[in-house]
Formats: sequence, C-alpha cells, structure tokens
Amino acid sequence: MKKMLFLCLAMLLGFTKIAAAQSLSPLGTWTDADKKAQFEIYKCDGSKLCGKIVSLAVPNDPKTGKPKTDTPNPDPKLRSRPRLGMVFMQGFEYDSDNKWDDGKIYDPESGKTYSCYIKMLNANTMEVKGYIGFSLIGRSQTWTRVK
Repeated sequence: MKKMLFLCLAMLLGFTKIAAAQSLSPLGTWTDADKKAQFEIYKCDGSKLCGKIVSLAVPNDPKTGKPKTDTPNPDPKLRSRPRLGMVFMQGFEYDSDNKWDDGKIYDPESGKTYSCYIKMLNANTMEVKGYIGFSLIGRSQTWTRVK
C-alpha cells in the first residue's frame, strides 16, 4: 500500500512539474535589453511561432524624419518596407523544456538573417539566441515581457 501511495504521489508531482513547465509561454509583447523596440510573439502556421515589431523607441530616421525602413536588406525590393510591423522572426517550433527552436530571426539593422531559438527563463524573461550553423556559437539577448 505504501508503494502504491508513493507511486501515485510521484506521478502527481511529475504531472504538476510538466504542467508548470508548459505554462511558460512566449506569446505576448517583449522588449530587448536596450529597449530599442517592442516585439509581439504570436502563433502562425499552426503551432509555430512568429514575431513582429510593434513599436520602436526611435520610429523615424533621424536624417529624413520619415519612418524607418528596411534599408540594409540585401533584397532591393524589400528596402522600402517599414520596420514597424515587420515580421522578423518566424518558424519556431516547440522543442522541449520551454524552448522553441528551428526558427529564423532577421536583424533589420544589419540586413542579416540567422538561425534562432528562444527559451523561456521564467514567466517574464526569455533568452533569444541567433547563430550561424551551430547554436553553441552565436549571440544571445535576454528579452523582458512588457506588461
């Protein structure tokens, strides 16, 4: 009887831990460490996640006074698209342990696209890591949820 009670208790604690781990969702609005912009992470293409720019600390180009565009983009056809509203993250799929992987992130300041993963650190912070090739080498940022 004690073994059965222990087994039931262990299963209950395991299910609670799994439910808690899956409750950390990246859906919502986030800001980068420098607070240059705010981003919305949302569901797209079924269960995948995407991200778009929803506000910029400096929305207009200081030289022209006009809204910032994607001028460094390697595709000349995309250089006139506005940064505000731009989908710059896409294709993230849930991997495990509060991590979404196999995504791409576009850097509108450099015009470069990187492989990327996002990992929830807690309910209000996540690690965003862009890399080329292997995720061991790359650059990470910590983003904070906007309330």
